[in-house]
Amino acid sequence: MHIEKNVCDSIIGTLLEIPGKNKDGIAARLDLLNMGVKTDLQPEYGERRTRLPPGPWNLSRAEKREVCNSFYGMKVPEGYSSNIKNLVSLQDSRLLGLKSHDYHTLMQQLLPVAIRSVLEKPARYMKVLKGYVQNRTRPEGCIAERQKMGVSKPLSGCTVSVVDQDLLNQAHLYVLENTEEVLSYIEQHMIHIKTAYPKFRKRTKWLQDKHNSTFIQWLRFKVQSELEEDNHGVSENLRWLAAGPNMAVPLYRSYLIKGIKFNIKAQDDVQTTQNSGVYLLAHTMQVASAKDKNPILSNMGFYGVIQEIWDLDYQKFTIPVFRCDWIDSSGLVVDELGFTLVDLSKIGHRNDQFVLASQVKQIFFVDDPMHRGWSVVLSMPNREYNDVIGDEVLGDVIIECEPFTRGMPNVDTFDELVGELGGQNIRDGCEDIWIE
Repeated sequence: MHIEKNVCDSIIGTLLEIPGKNKDGIAARLDLLNMGVKTDLQPEYGERRTRLPPGPWNLSRAEKREVCNSFYGMKVPEGYSSNIKNLVSLQDSRLLGLKSHDYHTLMQQLLPVAIRSVLEKPARYMKVLKGYVQNRTRPEGCIAERQKMGVSKPLSGCTVSVVDQDLLNQAHLYVLENTEEVLSYIEQHMIHIKTAYPKFRKRTKWLQDKHNSTFIQWLRFKVQSELEEDNHGVSENLRWLAAGPNMAVPLYRSYLIKGIKFNIKAQDDVQTTQNSGVYLLAHTMQVASAKDKNPILSNMGFYGVIQEIWDLDYQKFTIPVFRCDWIDSSGLVVDELGFTLVDLSKIGHRNDQFVLASQVKQIFFVDDPMHRGWSVVLSMPNREYNDVIGDEVLGDVIIECEPFTRGMPNVDTFDELVGELGGQNIRDGCEDIWIE
């Protein structure tokens, strides 16, 4: 942890040329010269002061301000790090008051985003090299506050509202499609489904029929029929699910799901943190085009922003669901270095807005300094708590920030990237460095 803090402190100090923390000095340039590396960056001695040619890592004053502005505009989830905005000094382009965990988050995720638009490919190649690291164990020691993993409960007062019937059916249908007890019941009665509705030859085709409430009506009718026949094969949970949720739905602004806090977008807009971003990995049917007659089932990732948190009331139990704005596929790209970029204004999947709160992973979005209107997707680190003796004793905390990409990006090698610059290490358009 302390090694990572010192390394990150030196990197930031060098990039922003912070006095006392800048490691790019005469001694460092002479070391490069002695090793025969980047010899065109050797010091040039004058009568009163020494000139250091700007290297690929040196930033102009405008670029330093751009990096600091990028940090200043970042809103991260609660508990992820300190409020980044309070750590930035825009007057003198510095970062102040960082704690050890702040250095960890900067080093793992935030710094590569902030320098995207100011450093050339060879200097940004460190993020590609980081993708090779597979064993990320114990990068952190003890964290100040323990989260009780597995706990789910509302964190705000609720507003009870009679919601639109079509939206309620959409939410209820999603719950039915993603409840194993319901799916098992469908498998047992598939012969009845095919008899009543010949067009549904497969279960997947049946589950995709969202043009009406056929599925909901069938399930309610079938369960009720078996209850009237005193059929004990219907469980109590299935009975209440088939009956449907109450039309008066409690709406929350904040909810704790398995120890992680989620907010609606409107709540994030008035706070300094960002807890409304979600990611869903779904096993779904994909088609190449509207005319594709051979769709395939495969895993597909969806990125969204929570607009509403519903607690569907099935009388004997409640099920929290998120109504989200999901990013359309036209607003999603992965660049050559593995960064996932989204355009939050491109909303799709209007007929499939809901997701079980227990299914999603929390993410957050940072404005991309390279492309206006696009945001970089970052993941919340995974936290595992070990050696916990009691409620007041916290053992080691393993915090693992997921890499930007699981595979290696398809980019040129470092030597090829450097070759694009023609062996030139001196950076154009950057002020010279003068040492008295």
